Amino acid sequence: MSVSVKAVPKTAPIAAPVSEAVELSRQLLKAQEEERRRISRELHDETGQALMVLRFQLELLAGETQSEEVAAKIREALDVLDRTIEGLRRTIARLSPRVLEEFGLLTAIRRQAKLLAKHTGMKPRLELPENWTPADHDVEVALYRSVQEALHNVAKHSQAVNFTVRLEVASEKVTLQIEDDGAGFSRRAAHIRGFGLTGMRERAAALGGLMRIRTERGKGTNIQIQLPWAANGRKQNATRGLQHASLK
Repeated sequence: MSVSVKAVPKTAPIAAPVSEAVELSRQLLKAQEEERRRISRELHDETGQALMVLRFQLELLAGETQSEEVAAKIREALDVLDRTIEGLRRTIARLSPRVLEEFGLLTAIRRQAKLLAKHTGMKPRLELPENWTPADHDVEVALYRSVQEALHNVAKHSQAVNFTVRLEVASEKVTLQIEDDGAGFSRRAAHIRGFGLTGMRERAAALGGLMRIRTERGKGTNIQIQLPWAANGRKQNATRGLQHASLK
């Protein structure tokens, strides 16, 4: 007796709509930002306060001791503690974009550029809109985080003399460019050394945008990020009157 077996067609997995995937990524980014804020608050309220109490106690000991040798060791400890406190403040600032929330995106970008110029001696050039109407909060956070990461890479890897941060809005898109005249890099080197480019690309994609990189060894790097943009729900054009600023 022969038995016929009827093949059952395999059911292809149902792919989630692109819009759902983008929304999920967006929610994940929000969760990450909230976790960063929570950690930032804990570092400030607990670790930061504990370090300040420790510093106060060391200063009291320095004033009470009669031994110059002990006083010298306390001063050394205070120097280490001060560097630790300063490092903690920088970490808190990176975790929670307080300057963005309090003063807005343009001020936050200017501050990041000034910090890089101060610590490296590089010459910054900013091309920012004269009038910036606050956009979607998630978009502004993404732009700020991208500036942070890109300028960190410039400071750490580029060996540049000059760098430029350019922000403009046109055709319902906001475009951020960070450019330097440094050493450039290969894609393989970026993957191995962990330049944070994957995170920047994923953040842009989660908001329906994209990231492009142009780089060549010895010829600098240009990172361009484009995101959908609407100011307070209204589509505007803010490319008029760019500020060409050279920070001192």
